[in-house]
Amino acid sequence: MDYDLIIIGSGPGGYVAAIRASQLKMKVAVVEKAELGGVCLNWGCIPTKSLLKSAQVLEYLNNASDYGIVVKGEVKPDFNAIIARSRAVAEGMSRGVQFLFKKNSITHIRGFGRLNGKNTVEVEDPEGKKKTYSAKNIILATGARSKELPNLKQDGEKIIGYREAMTLSEQPASMVVVGSGAIGSEFASFYRSLGTDVTLVEFLPRVVPNEDEEVSKQLERSFKKLKMRVMTDSTVESADTSQEKCIVTMKTPKGKETVEADIVLSAVGVTPNLEGIGLEETGVKTDKGKVVVDDYYRTSVPGIFAIGDIVAGPALAHVASAEGIVCVEKISGIGVDPIDYRNIPACTYTNPEIASCGMTESAAREAGYDIKVGKFPFSASGKASASGSKEGFIKLIFDAAYGELLGAHMIGANVTELISEIIVARKLETTAHEIIKSVHPHPTMSEAIMEAAAAAYGEVINI
Repeated sequence: MDYDLIIIGSGPGGYVAAIRASQLKMKVAVVEKAELGGVCLNWGCIPTKSLLKSAQVLEYLNNASDYGIVVKGEVKPDFNAIIARSRAVAEGMSRGVQFLFKKNSITHIRGFGRLNGKNTVEVEDPEGKKKTYSAKNIILATGARSKELPNLKQDGEKIIGYREAMTLSEQPASMVVVGSGAIGSEFASFYRSLGTDVTLVEFLPRVVPNEDEEVSKQLERSFKKLKMRVMTDSTVESADTSQEKCIVTMKTPKGKETVEADIVLSAVGVTPNLEGIGLEETGVKTDKGKVVVDDYYRTSVPGIFAIGDIVAGPALAHVASAEGIVCVEKISGIGVDPIDYRNIPACTYTNPEIASCGMTESAAREAGYDIKVGKFPFSASGKASASGSKEGFIKLIFDAAYGELLGAHMIGANVTELISEIIVARKLETTAHEIIKSVHPHPTMSEAIMEAAAAAYGEVINI
């Protein structure tokens, strides 16, 4: 065998798995046709956060007088400079993965990889030449791409996906964003903050529909405060791109409606990259467009594993990384527990941010739990008031019988940094009273977690 392990794909699942495997003394190669780091580092998680940071800085400058600061002259975004900064950040992260590969003696095989039998991978390089490599084990980590709707075909110019949304040559005056999940809501937030006239269209009754209902309502209020148009219970029926502007026809609760926009961003989810990677030829089973795996990511073919967006579960970078680590540790013979998918944090980097894990209030009730719910608004937080970020709240859901923390739902400034406390607490099976009695520093945004727990049991001090 050429290698102990070959990984196809270098995203947050593939490159993390490669490094962990190298630490475990495996000889590792990673096949990657594009930039190291995959979509997340190059076209997703990292560059979008750079864009959103620029939008936040612009917001601070536009509201500097609220903080007693005088800004002279016109404050306006330099769109091309914002995009350039985002690309530079992404390129820096990709170079960081290159460094980590060298540090851990991981071979990067450039090209498109496909299974060519149980223990072999065929790689077609950028020049079209093919070469076959062998390995004791193979991990598929090919990720996903922007999903296309049949009636909203992306042309890369007027109807675009998330990738094009990060590299537009000029800021559009108007935009229709279709889909209000994390990707759609983040781009809607970014472009509206820069001054683009944004219409956000959601098929379901509320925005960020996977979140707790109260979080959805708060985000919609915040978006409308930004003068963003939010259309729920609405579907895009067609988009005419034959004229200077896109003519978008929608079915809404009030009937058909037409909106004109420079750009239509389709953000209705992602599609796993399964085509052409040899699944059928090798006998790897799939179901509903995903590779079928067990708790340790073994496929139906011994020696072939799959992780990340191509298997069932949340399509999140940190999930792919965790799966990669569990997978290679299992391959190496280390005793490892399966991932608890009930305790996975979800984060949306809008303004305000959203973070959550566990059951929503409605899901807990539907599951038959007798629950206690505690909610603490940031309007009552000293740190939030001092920082000028009083929007939002923290909501905790407990099992009334035992005090188990069933779920946490947050919306507000920096809540994506606060959710980790909840993840650790749930991992350690921490109860409500243990959270209440854990002294939190003052003044901090994190105090709201303690206060929310106290609110559930009638012990809250500051509201």
